[in-house]
Amino acid sequence: MAFPSLAPTARSFDPGDWPTKRFASQSGAEIRILYGSQRVNAKLELSYDNITDTEAEQFLTDYDSQLGTLRTFNLPTGVTTGTSVSMEAPPQTKWRYNAPPAVASVRPGISSVKVSLVAVA
Repeated sequence: MAFPSLAPTARSFDPGDWPTKRFASQSGAEIRILYGSQRVNAKLELSYDNITDTEAEQFLTDYDSQLGTLRTFNLPTGVTTGTSVSMEAPPQTKWRYNAPPAVASVRPGISSVKVSLVAVA
């Protein structure tokens, strides 16, 4: 199953940082070495408020089909668009679940879901 193509009601994007290693000497001198040409560990938090239980179930089904946090996948276009702030990782970026989707029941038949994803090169 593919990641649900529902538009989230809220997004939070952390663009990550460049892979560096810091070395400090006893005198206090510091050297940093850059180990790549792209940011790593971008994170995307998505909220889906007041969706049907059937739509909420799609996230749990996709989480199971990805074997939890193991497999990587592409996001549908509508998930990261629709905002004036760029929340895009590079086009070749794949994503994986950072944690299981959190489902909260709002009332019978209606739920809210929070999804936490991490970018994988």
